[in-house]
Amino acid sequence: MTDAESSAPPNSRDSRRTYELEDLGFNEVPKKWRKFYRHWTGPGDELAPNEILCPVCKVVIRSGREFRPGDKVYCMPCMSRMVVVEGPGGRLEAEVVF
Repeated sequence: MTDAESSAPPNSRDSRRTYELEDLGFNEVPKKWRKFYRHWTGPGDELAPNEILCPVCKVVIRSGREFRPGDKVYCMPCMSRMVVVEGPGGRLEAEVVF
């Protein structure tokens, strides 16, 4: 443990960045949930820390806070349940559970 970690409040290590989500025109889910999804635009599309790509239907799932390994994710368009894992190179990916 470094000095910075020991002098920080206990919850600061667990705090996550938050994001303001807006509707990006994903019409495949009910209006209430549209801000949590967006279309994947291809290999050049970079994911933010609060976004995960669904490996089943290739839809980007968004969250109001950043993802970390172990987080559980649900994809409403394909009804897949996933868990966030750290992939090769440290990139976060979704692994299908059900």
